[in-house]
Amino acid sequence: MSHCVENMFAVGATPWHGLGEGLEEAPTISEAIELSGLNWEVGLKDLQTVDGIPVPNRATFRKDTGAVLGVVGPRYVPLQNSDAFDWFQPFIESGECELHTGGSLCEGEKVWVLAKINRDNSVIAGDDEVAKFVLLSNSHNGTTAIRVGFTPIRVVCANTMAAAHSSAASKLLRVRHTRNAAIALDNIRDIMDTVNAEFEATAEQYRFLASKQVHRGDLEKYVKVLLGVDKKTPDEIKTRTQNIISDILARFHGPRQRMPGIEGTWWAAYNAYNEYRNYEKSRSANNRMDSLWFGTGVNDNANALQVATDFANAV
Repeated sequence: MSHCVENMFAVGATPWHGLGEGLEEAPTISEAIELSGLNWEVGLKDLQTVDGIPVPNRATFRKDTGAVLGVVGPRYVPLQNSDAFDWFQPFIESGECELHTGGSLCEGEKVWVLAKINRDNSVIAGDDEVAKFVLLSNSHNGTTAIRVGFTPIRVVCANTMAAAHSSAASKLLRVRHTRNAAIALDNIRDIMDTVNAEFEATAEQYRFLASKQVHRGDLEKYVKVLLGVDKKTPDEIKTRTQNIISDILARFHGPRQRMPGIEGTWWAAYNAYNEYRNYEKSRSANNRMDSLWFGTGVNDNANALQVATDFANAV
C-alpha cells in the first residue's frame, strides 16, 4: 500500500512536511478528530484459512469503510483514535499544552497526534531555538506499538528531530489515563516540569555541540561514520555514497547552518546530516513522516547525536 497522508490539520505556519490544512488557532479535541479525518473506530475480525480452518490471528479494519488495515495477534486490543486524542485532554485543560497536528498515513494504518508544550523554547545559540512537543503515534496494522515521547522542532528550519530521553520520564508519560480519571493539576504540572527538564537537558547537549568548532577533515569523517563507510578507502566507496557525502558537506555550508553562533560547529554538522536525512533521503513528505515518527528515524537520529558528541568531546 502506498504511503499517503489523508486528512490532517496543522496549527500555524505550514509544517516542515508541507502537508495539511492550516489553522490559526489550536483546535479542541473534538474539532481535531474531525479535521484530522480520524473520526472512525477500529474493529477486529476473526480469520480462517481458505478451507475454513480458524486461525488465532485477527484482522483489524475500519468500521466506517470496512477496509482491512492489518493482521494482529489474538491478544491485540486497538487504541481507538478518540482515546489517543483523549490522552492529551488533562494537559490541554490545564493549559500545559495545545494540539498542533494530527492525521493518518496509509489510509488509516498509522495515526499520530502532536501537541506543543506551552513552555519557552530552548535557545541553542544566537537566534537558533528548539520548540517542545509531545508526540503520540500508533499503528492500527500491528506493525508498531503505541509510542508517546518528546520531539524538539528546530524553529529555524522547522525540522522535526527525535531526542533521546531517560526511561523514567518516558514511563511517566506512558501512564494510562482513563476517561473518568481525575488528574490533579499539580500532578499534570509535575509531569510537564519533568518533560521540560528533559528538554533542557537535551538542549544543553545541543549547546555543547554549538560551542565546539569542527576541525578540518573531521566533518567528512563524521559523515562517513554515520554512513558506515569510515573503514573503506576512497576507491571502495560507491559513487552514490560519495554523492551523499558531498551533499551533506554542502548542507553544512548552506544557509540554514550559517547562523551566528552556529556556523562551523558540531551543531551545524549534526543538523546538516539531519537535513539530508529528512529532506533528501526521505524524498516524499509521506516517507519522512513515516520514517521519523513510525520507523527507524528515531534510532538514526540518536546515533547521529551521539557520534557528533563524541567528535566534539575530542576537540
